[in-house]
Amino acid sequence: MTPATAPYGTWTSPIDARLVAEHDGRPEYAGAVGQEVWWTEPRPAEGGRRALMRLRPYGAGPAEPALPGPWDVRSRVIEYGGRPWAGTARAGDGPLIVFVHHPDQRLYAFEPDAPGSRPRPLTPLSPVGGGLRWADPVLLPERGEVWCVLEEFTGARPTDVRRVLAAVPLDGSAAEDRARVRELTDGADRFVTGPRLSPDGRRAAWLAWNHPRMPWDGTDVRLADVTGDGALTGVRTAAGGDGESVAQAGWAADGSLLFTGDASGWWNLYRLDTDSGERTALCPRPEEFGGPLWKIGLQWFEPLDSGLVAVLHGAGSPRLGVLDPRTGELADTPGPWTEWAPTLASAGTRVIGVAAGPHRGHEVVELDTRTGHALVVGSRHTDPVDPAHYPEPEVRVFHGPGGREIHAQLYPPRNPAHRAPDGELPPYVVRAHGGPTGRAGLALDLEIAYFTSRGIGVVEVDYGGSTGYGRAYRERLREQWGVVDVEDCAAVARTLAAEGAADPARLAIRGGSAGGWTAAVSLTSPRTEGLYACAAISYPVLDLDDWAAGGTHDFESRYLVSLIGSPEEHPDRYRDRSPLRHAHRVTAPFLLLQGLDDPVCPPAQCDRFLAAVAGRGVPHAYLAFEGESHGFRRAETVVRAVEAELALYAQVFGFDRPDVPPLELTR
Repeated sequence: MTPATAPYGTWTSPIDARLVAEHDGRPEYAGAVGQEVWWTEPRPAEGGRRALMRLRPYGAGPAEPALPGPWDVRSRVIEYGGRPWAGTARAGDGPLIVFVHHPDQRLYAFEPDAPGSRPRPLTPLSPVGGGLRWADPVLLPERGEVWCVLEEFTGARPTDVRRVLAAVPLDGSAAEDRARVRELTDGADRFVTGPRLSPDGRRAAWLAWNHPRMPWDGTDVRLADVTGDGALTGVRTAAGGDGESVAQAGWAADGSLLFTGDASGWWNLYRLDTDSGERTALCPRPEEFGGPLWKIGLQWFEPLDSGLVAVLHGAGSPRLGVLDPRTGELADTPGPWTEWAPTLASAGTRVIGVAAGPHRGHEVVELDTRTGHALVVGSRHTDPVDPAHYPEPEVRVFHGPGGREIHAQLYPPRNPAHRAPDGELPPYVVRAHGGPTGRAGLALDLEIAYFTSRGIGVVEVDYGGSTGYGRAYRERLREQWGVVDVEDCAAVARTLAAEGAADPARLAIRGGSAGGWTAAVSLTSPRTEGLYACAAISYPVLDLDDWAAGGTHDFESRYLVSLIGSPEEHPDRYRDRSPLRHAHRVTAPFLLLQGLDDPVCPPAQCDRFLAAVAGRGVPHAYLAFEGESHGFRRAETVVRAVEAELALYAQVFGFDRPDVPPLELTR
């Protein structure tokens, strides 16, 4: 078929917003229960709940939800959550599962194979602040307990909170009695991950850190002895510290302690002699074997019974390998997957993970370490349209001020049914990822394909501060948030225009959360004046003073100390960089999207920003969504947001899109 000639932005595409919504989200928290594989999976069409999925062994059938709606398996610990379930196999009785139900945040026990079984609560409710929350459980049926992280609010403010390791009885006696929850630690650490018990059950290890550190700044590996009655004694610091981020700690089958630390400048894997404190690098490389601990219980490595260790590693996108710690030999997993999520688990010689590639969404993958063969076992990707409509990513390195490298992924327009008129340059959208301590994954994203298949290019920028490229790259953003991220995105946009790859008059910037901040600052900064024709801004940070004064949740309440500097020592930075303080500089049209139940970036900041812009003649639209938090989960919200973004570009870039509702821009 001869492609039809049509201007960029007007191309017709089978990838509509409802298709984007149906494929929004990805499976998480894979685990093994005996020989079974379990994980959580998004359900955008069911109010955004997360289903707990079960795959029985030996070809017993496809995966199925273990719980019907409205059960929603998701934790709110540190607001971004953490591992919300654990399970154990039992001879003759089937699995025992414990999980966190999102609406009430209680911990429940469930025996899926018991006739007439329903989840029964293990923990009580609390009327104080955000209540009681639980994450990263470890089932210990021989003790009749589940050990996990307890987050307990002590007052009405989001920072009135304490976190401890706690033991919850499995008999349900604590369901109405908080006193029956046994605390294992004293609450001296502001943040903790769940305990990892040694193979003999006599020692426990976990991670801890305190304000103002974020976990990628520095964490401590805590080590304790487990007494016969289940107490933790002799708590000591075994590794880590102010200048070393440890992303994960766990035990090998031989009883040695493994951890990923970045003392070398890269998150590498180490074995620790817990008596002498001596560490041994198992595979020293300028690659990341860990990542940012945005959620409690992430797994970048998984020790196997054989003594081998499954690891995620790489510079940029992580891949799955199997490491022989004796020799340092590392064998990577074959297959089409370029992006592995930090959620490894194992069952004997099998490794279970979640992976994606440029032409396939995230799916649950199982690797047989004996044969090296990997196959998809759950959330299998199927192409909803001809994959010729997917973009072909180009991994690029651009250069910014001073010649510094900027990593990015370029997605040029692509549609087999269309070509642009000769001489026309495509519009481009610069996407700033969230975090800002994060990165853009090299995986199929139908939201990106929605735009590229319509003739709009997209470039995802791993600006300075992003993870995946070593600690030095990550720390470029220290006290430079609103400067380096903005400059790097601008440098990529200007380079694409200078190369003749993008229309310099039709550049946009968009982002959510910290990416929303970068987009908003880009509209108000003299460094980018006149560069972007418009911006799409989702659940952003807009007012640094408000954030520093308690306008966000506890986990990130001191994040700005590293991103901006101490507010007491550098109040000028807080004023000079906040978009709210410079709303008078906004001249480009923008779209602002916000969840009304967002505890991370509350909608009050959007209200103040819009009031500051009102009456200045700047075309803009504001869409607020009830029931949505930080990041959108409901299908109807995703549809409205994606279509509104396209409608913005259509108005500003000057092309017609009759397939989406018009966006009313006010001034």
